[in-house]
Amino acid sequence: MIGDWIRDQISSGALPVGAPLPSEAELCARFGSSRGPVRQALAQLRSEGLIATSQGRVPAVQARPLAQSIDDFFSFTAWVQSSRRTPGQKTIEIARRVPEPAIAERLGLEASDEAVVVVRRRTIDGEPVMLERSWYVEQVGREIFAFDPDAGSIFAELIARGVPLDHGTHTIAAIAADELDAEQLDVPIGTPLLRVERITSSSDGVVLEYADDRYRTDRARLAIRNSRSRSAVAAPSEVRRLTPEGTTA
Repeated sequence: MIGDWIRDQISSGALPVGAPLPSEAELCARFGSSRGPVRQALAQLRSEGLIATSQGRVPAVQARPLAQSIDDFFSFTAWVQSSRRTPGQKTIEIARRVPEPAIAERLGLEASDEAVVVVRRRTIDGEPVMLERSWYVEQVGREIFAFDPDAGSIFAELIARGVPLDHGTHTIAAIAADELDAEQLDVPIGTPLLRVERITSSSDGVVLEYADDRYRTDRARLAIRNSRSRSAVAAPSEVRRLTPEGTTA
């Protein structure tokens, strides 16, 4: 009942984006309820991405989430800008070094080969949404040292420099936030995150990048669109959309 009333207020516009919710005391008085059910309702609304809560602040209505096509996993910046919202990024690390064996294998490298790693926190309208870890084969990654990775899309800049980032294969799973994820995404260690791994290759199949993107689960969900007209062979391409903050696509 409490959650349904707040949802109705949000959908009708009575509680617009950014508006604070009534206090717990006000909700208790309105519904003749104890604080327990009120807090449960708020927790559910937060998990749905409808409200934002943080310690010391009054819960507020959150901006409507975006819907991201699987094709747009290549460029976070282009996706956010196309929705008329503001993307942001902060580089946590950029370095040239020998990757761990599992990553080297994905990149098709020998055990002693170096690669370039870029770790960035990505934001939408200033809110942390995703932490990306991208590994590039050395001949591609060295291009990144020639420009500012915080200036915008690395993908777009590499394309402009002639790097043939043509095809991507994506794997989606859940993962628990490690210490770095927790620090950069403002969540507790162990929080479930949506993990999207991508292997990007040229049109002739040469692997150029391995990416490990981790999204906050309260700001990103996966929706799948199926069609009976597609063959079973085409099934992997049916993964269609990533929907930040819980909205279905």
